[in-house]
Amino acid sequence: MVVARKWIYAKPFEGLPNDGNFRLEEETLPEPGENEFVAEAEFLSVDPYMRPYMASYPAGSVMIGGQVAKVTASRHAQFPVGAYVFGNFGWRTHTLVKPDGVVGGQRADDKPYVLPAFGSHPRSLGLGVLGMPGNTAYFGLLELCQPKEGETVVVSGAAGAVGSVVGQIAKIKGCRVVGVAGTDDKCAWLRTLGFDATINYRTVGPDGFGGALKEAAPKGVDCYFDNVGGYISEAVTGQMNLYGRIAVCGTISNYSEAPVRVRDPQREFVFKQLRQEGFIVTRWRQRWMEGIEQNLRWIEEGKLRYQETVTDGFERMPHAFVSMLTGGNTGKAVVKV
Repeated sequence: MVVARKWIYAKPFEGLPNDGNFRLEEETLPEPGENEFVAEAEFLSVDPYMRPYMASYPAGSVMIGGQVAKVTASRHAQFPVGAYVFGNFGWRTHTLVKPDGVVGGQRADDKPYVLPAFGSHPRSLGLGVLGMPGNTAYFGLLELCQPKEGETVVVSGAAGAVGSVVGQIAKIKGCRVVGVAGTDDKCAWLRTLGFDATINYRTVGPDGFGGALKEAAPKGVDCYFDNVGGYISEAVTGQMNLYGRIAVCGTISNYSEAPVRVRDPQREFVFKQLRQEGFIVTRWRQRWMEGIEQNLRWIEEGKLRYQETVTDGFERMPHAFVSMLTGGNTGKAVVKV
């Protein structure tokens, strides 16, 4: 018998989440039945998508999210005791998992999997560059933007878990890369990763962003990986080249605030013959390990680097979540239980 702690979505978000939106509870888990196992969380993820996705869940639900966990009891042959797994088990310390069912917010099409070997790299990367964010960057950039050598790629939210990987993959493909981030320190870090130019959007502000972008991308923009929406995306779209491609990964600028009114972009799409496509990375579920294995090879070859912002303590999940939403992380934000 295991006592699990779990964070509950106590009431709907209005604006930026606060302590009143969360409630910490306990429950006792039974022993695993046939084809079930118990997973003990080691690292938990906080990600921007959790903010809009929770709007479709009723108050009282367990907060959604992925985790790297250790199998501590099992009656499932594919998940032996001692194995480390990734699973969308939510904000829980322990989970009774039935991989063929729906448990703790886990969707029927969202199965846990045993982590592949990461060599000398930490297991927490299964929540970042060697997990969903890394695959978001890999498939979103290469499948939708299809960057070509010599082209200019702009990445918003560039210092985050996804954006920092997008920019590095674009450099691997021979592109000029411009990263947009919110502090000078983040911009400096992006340049150490090989980004050719950076823009601190908070420093230049909405009125100065277009000019800063022209300086950073004097030949215009061929590919845009959009994590933020709002005025930044409006400005980038206005400087796209003929046949430019836009992959829309997120719109974090309006997750916790009222959407900003921007100019109708349809004229740009018509006369520049642009292509824009939104995506959710699970469309490439059947190729999941392809992305993880390629990103791991690039890490081993020294072509892809990572950084994590680690918060200690399960009780600090809400704090880590809000900090991530307000730009407090560089690279992937994770919580170590």
